[in-house]
Parts: sequence; structure tokens; C-alpha cells
Amino acid sequence: MTVKKRDRIKNLAAGRPPTARKPRSMSRKATKTLINSLHLLEKKKAQAIAKGDRATETAIDAEIAALGGIEKYQQASLQGQRLDRGGDSSHVLMEWLKSTDPTFFSSVVPLKMLEVGALSTTNACSRSGIFDMERIDLNSQSDGIKQQDFMKRPLPKDDSERFDIISLSLVLNFVPDAIGRGAMLLRTLDFLKQPNMTRPFELRDLFPSLFMVLPAPVSQVSLLNSFSLRRQRHYLFRLAMYEI
Repeated sequence: MTVKKRDRIKNLAAGRPPTARKPRSMSRKATKTLINSLHLLEKKKAQAIAKGDRATETAIDAEIAALGGIEKYQQASLQGQRLDRGGDSSHVLMEWLKSTDPTFFSSVVPLKMLEVGALSTTNACSRSGIFDMERIDLNSQSDGIKQQDFMKRPLPKDDSERFDIISLSLVLNFVPDAIGRGAMLLRTLDFLKQPNMTRPFELRDLFPSLFMVLPAPVSQVSLLNSFSLRRQRHYLFRLAMYEI
């Protein structure tokens, strides 16, 4: 009897594996190595495409497939959210907010948060009770996560459709070129509320914000050069970087 080989997921639109699936455990070192390797290969592939080097592009595609492609990358990301690996990256955001004001969690009114590339509905931000969460992913397979491409999301009509904070956790690093990364960062401004000067000082000083998580080998200079971190259209743009 011939066993049919399961097709590998070959592009981002194919999405993440469902969070309910329990993949085979990987060591911390293996997880980090896999994430770093896939990201660097994607970067080399983008460079080959830009040069029109089909031979190199094909060779890199084979290397990516051999490592398991985006499906394996997302599996590694899910494992990185386990408590014994430090938990999901959003707990870092919660710690930062708590450090600014010990009474923050008891005094703050619900804030709107858009989580792009969401993996779970039970991360630290979701459990905090201070965020009105909206979660999107390219190919959601979990209730509570809307299937949507952030770059194709309809622009907000007014502030009721904008957010106090946007999370891009291990999302920007998989956009292969600087132009695409810059376009994504610029687009976040369309979805962030304007600063509200009537809010309490502690909120006025923190929001609107962007929380961004990047893998350690990503050159911060390379990514940040994709976008000028300046005040634009009276937005105060804040960047929170946490390397895994």
C-alpha cells in the first residue's frame, strides 16, 4: 500500500497550524536555530528574486522545503510560547505596562488591540482583561482569530475602527524586502488612533503604540531603516522591540 506523502505548506497564505495541534517537542536550541535559519533563507531568496537569479531562488526553495517551510516555522513559534520556554511574547508587553504604573491594570479602561498574525486566543494580553482584542491571521484555524491579510484589511472609516495598540509578533521579519516591511509599518499608522489628550496622563504617555517582536538575528538597523520613526500626521509612534 502506497502512503501518500503530505504536501508541504509553501507560502504564508497557507497559514499556521491550528493551536490545538500538539507538535512534536523541539529543544530551545533547535527552535531558535530553525527560526533563524528560515528567516535568513527567506532574506536570501528575496535577494535572488531581485537579481533575477532563478537558479539560486530554486536552490533556496529546496533548502526551505527541507527545513519544513513556514509550517515548521510556525510550529517553532508555538513552542516558543510554552511556559517552560518563557511564555508568549505578549507577557513582556504586560510587564512593561505594569512597570510604568503599578495601578495600571486596576485603573485603565478597556483599550482596543489588533493582534496581527495571532496564534492563540489565550495569550497574556487576551487574559489581562484590559484589552478589547481583535485577532487576525492569514489562515486562521482557531475560533476567535479572523482570517485576514493585514495588508488587505479595509482602511478604517473613523476612530471607532482604529486601535490603541497593534501587535506584530514575528510578522514583519517574514516580509522579505525593505519596501514591503516599510509598507507594513506605514500601514499600521492608518489603524492607530490619534493621541487622546483627554485621557489620564499614564495612558496618554503610552498609547497609541506598536508592539513588535523580531527574532534575534534580524538586523534592527535594516528593519528600522525601512521606516522613519518620526511623528507623522500627529501620531506619536512608539516601538517596543523584544528579541527571542
